Amino acid sequence: MNINIFNAFHSHNYRLYFFGQSISLIGTWMQRTAVYWLIYVQTHSAFMLGLAVFAAQFPSFLFSPLGGIIADRYNRYRVLIITQIASLVQAVLLVALVMFSHYNVWQIFALSILLGTINAFDVPARQVMVHEIIDRKEDLPNAIALNSSMVNLARMIGPAVSGIVLEKLGAGTCFLINAISFVAVIVSLLLMKFPEYIPQIHTKKVLSEFKEGWKYLKQTPSIGFVVLMLACTSLLVLPFSTLLPVYAKVIFKGSASTFGYLNSFIGLGAVGGAFFLASLKTGVDLKKILFINLLIFGGGLILFSHMTNLPIALIFALISGFGMMSQITISNTIIQTSASAEMRGRAISYFAMAFFGMQPLGGLLIGALSHYVGAPNTILAEGIAALLIAFIFLPFLRKDILKEKDKIKIIELEDPSVNANQ
Repeated sequence: MNINIFNAFHSHNYRLYFFGQSISLIGTWMQRTAVYWLIYVQTHSAFMLGLAVFAAQFPSFLFSPLGGIIADRYNRYRVLIITQIASLVQAVLLVALVMFSHYNVWQIFALSILLGTINAFDVPARQVMVHEIIDRKEDLPNAIALNSSMVNLARMIGPAVSGIVLEKLGAGTCFLINAISFVAVIVSLLLMKFPEYIPQIHTKKVLSEFKEGWKYLKQTPSIGFVVLMLACTSLLVLPFSTLLPVYAKVIFKGSASTFGYLNSFIGLGAVGGAFFLASLKTGVDLKKILFINLLIFGGGLILFSHMTNLPIALIFALISGFGMMSQITISNTIIQTSASAEMRGRAISYFAMAFFGMQPLGGLLIGALSHYVGAPNTILAEGIAALLIAFIFLPFLRKDILKEKDKIKIIELEDPSVNANQ
């Protein structure tokens, strides 16, 4: 049975959340695209691109466990307002740096580190708060589905717009648009209505809660196994996007618009993947889809790797995006629906560690490898790695690692989703 894709819009708070986040995420993707393009134009180094990814995302790996504890201990709504205001300040600082000063790439790296640290606290609070802004809990899977569509539509639109703005008006304008976009999400949060928050008494120390979360992860294979597989994919496969500026400028002899189109077609494929997941009927085996789509992801990267014809390469980029989104969204859905309420923030923090934390390490690895073997061979190696990960984890995917109750919850989801900016 298919779900109504707009059921979650019955909730007043979710409607505000959706439209505010939609605008903000487009700005986020514009900024991300502009940062990577700016760094490559300044340095002409694939390794520096990998270092840029590391600077932007590794702080999430370091601080996400603390972010998860805070999401479990405190008012997530207030945490989210604080992180969004902090993100706005970071965007304004980036505008001032690029538009009104003589800057160097290390200053951009420093602001990227700041944003990565903010995201470590933002992601767990934002992911878990979806449970609180839905009036009818049966609409939660639909809300997760809409989040997926929102994120991937932003990934499709943001880079394309950013490419045009980069050429016509420069990177500073992209950063300014992102700063303005945060106003929308902050206003939407302020318009939400919640019951009065009742603080809970926490007798455990932060370190004890961290150890408790780690123990919970090890004792819950329905979460731990998924986190491990996502970590491997994030380390060895997902950083392929680090090398897209090289393809745009060197291989396709293009410009910032070409870079934007490559990102947008990956986003378009991810949107297609979201609609595919939304069309699934109850009873589908998500673990089987996870395996098949990882094969599609790897195959798409292999076909893309040595392609020199841009229109055909865009098709393979679209295929890669389709396969990529399932790795993230299905993993996120299994974690969110399997974790107990009191551990949900910490469970999501481990998802953030695997997703955001491994990518920067992978970005450094991919950047260094491409320096010696070239971008096409590096992307080829990533595609092969995706196939190997799929078959290495296949025996585990076949195992019944979920309790029956957890399995029923997952089967009922027709469109798993993720919100990753970050």
